[in-house]
Amino acid sequence: MMREDRGGADDALAAKIWMALGEILDPELPVVSIVELGIVRDVACGRDECVVTLTPTYSGCPATQVIEDDVRAAVSRVTDRVVRIETTLAPTWSSDWIAPEARDKLAAAGIAPPGQAHAASSMMTLREAIRCPHCGSLATDELARFGSTACKAQYRCRDCREPFDYFKPH
Repeated sequence: MMREDRGGADDALAAKIWMALGEILDPELPVVSIVELGIVRDVACGRDECVVTLTPTYSGCPATQVIEDDVRAAVSRVTDRVVRIETTLAPTWSSDWIAPEARDKLAAAGIAPPGQAHAASSMMTLREAIRCPHCGSLATDELARFGSTACKAQYRCRDCREPFDYFKPH
């Protein structure tokens, strides 16, 4: 991309765009924004266009098109410049990119936030204890590897007996 450095004006516009993007809720996790999830990787404004770089949570995410449409609409409310969305798959999105406040929001909504992705491995035979977002107990059982979306698993707490989604680390 060829960008013309126009100094503070473009920086101020980029800041406004970041604010607008921070109001877009993730379609599959509507308690957190796409910025809080770390899906928005960069915002760059040049003379004629603004480029928003996104990394989807996984390459087959069914919400990708909805997110792109929401991004275009949000940026168009802030500027009349052309909006271009670049999708980058490298580095791959990691649940480690989720902001701490988003983890708190997930737990408050009854979704157990993921542990650290770098600690997760498909080769692991012992699973990390998943904390119940309702009562805080670690006495939980996986009911189904896939929950309401492919990025979540279904769990149940043995103490409070409540079912809940667990956002799997990626």
